[in-house]
Amino acid sequence: MKAVIIAGASSSSGKTSISCGLLRAFQRRGLKVCAYKTGPDYIDTEYLRRAGKCEAYNLDAWLMNENSVRELFIKTSLGKDIAVIEGAMGLYDGGEYSTASIAKLLNVPVILVINAKSLGESAAATALGFKKFDEKVNIAGVILNCVGSETHVKIISDALANANIKFFGALKRDKNLAIPERHLGLLPAFENKFDFEKLASEAEKNLNIQEILKISEKIKMPSEISEPSRIISGTLKIAVAKDAAFSFYYPESFETLREHGAEIIFFSPLNDKILPEADVYIFGGGFPEIFASELSRNFSMIESVRKCRKKILAECGGLMYLCKSLRNFDGEKFEMTGLVPFDSFMTEKPVIGYMEARALRENLICGKNFLIRGHEFHYSRVEPEFSFYKDNCAFELTRRSTGEKFFGGYADENILASYLHVNYRHLHL
Repeated sequence: MKAVIIAGASSSSGKTSISCGLLRAFQRRGLKVCAYKTGPDYIDTEYLRRAGKCEAYNLDAWLMNENSVRELFIKTSLGKDIAVIEGAMGLYDGGEYSTASIAKLLNVPVILVINAKSLGESAAATALGFKKFDEKVNIAGVILNCVGSETHVKIISDALANANIKFFGALKRDKNLAIPERHLGLLPAFENKFDFEKLASEAEKNLNIQEILKISEKIKMPSEISEPSRIISGTLKIAVAKDAAFSFYYPESFETLREHGAEIIFFSPLNDKILPEADVYIFGGGFPEIFASELSRNFSMIESVRKCRKKILAECGGLMYLCKSLRNFDGEKFEMTGLVPFDSFMTEKPVIGYMEARALRENLICGKNFLIRGHEFHYSRVEPEFSFYKDNCAFELTRRSTGEKFFGGYADENILASYLHVNYRHLHL
């Protein structure tokens, strides 16, 4: 099994488009593909999933330890011919939890994507700097994105050759191949009628597919595979909210629940009239602020959730849906379910980063004083502050980047609702 990491010199370099183009191009050659994204991303994985017609997993060095990263990668890539791993942000961004750390851990070669718009020979200087910054990272070569002409390509490719850096090809500026962005990243794939076939054709025409296959390395199997964290035991039916408003989930979270006997079903708070029969309900992250009007107008579903007395786990967007109200970016206020005593509202600046959470009370996923790892990424807040309900405050959170401590989340006997995204397979209890 071969693998390659498509990493960027920066965010918005074109990593997702190129990764998707390669996945579909490999598939056209009859290869069995698998797809991955480094870091805690939910949106890019859906593009990878659709492009490769396969599941796409996250390789996150914070949420998982090193053995867990290897194990997940090996387990999910068995029987495949090639894995395409899309990096996050710039190659070295994130320090010890960067895409570069995953490249070294798995011994996978990196192709650096450089957005060449407004760049000439400086693109080669950039690539050389990335190559020398950490020589333990195997940067196998460069793909250029957003080039303007054949002359533009020749200027940079000649400079790359002079720097002894392999050139794998270039994609021209084409608005039809660019993926629109939204405040949490790319526009979700299910809202974007993206032409993966055209993207694959452009990749086959302009990128050296055979050389990319040639430089891919084999991955070694770890000696032992550990058991996943057990958070739910017994045969339970778990209903998961999944539609345009709620779509941020890790696939291995569901796989872990199934391994421990749970039956997973899906429903739509946007379109269904009432909750399905289940023992536990999960409302994940997503874009409830974009669909606040539709969610609020679905009166029968709102009422069904209000009457629910079963266990409910809500993350980020799910928390906002459980609040009394939601104010969108335009300041419009919409009534939500009111199961938790907060009002949510959108802000101009995001809250983003890895968090360690210490449980202040027993909750649906861990006991009191347990430590779990997760991340937050949201443009909303709630009022009053979580600490206002001190008897129901779920976590004391520590921001990994600064060490700042603060309170977050709401918990009672039936509900755990917070901004914290967790991977059920890698809770680090």
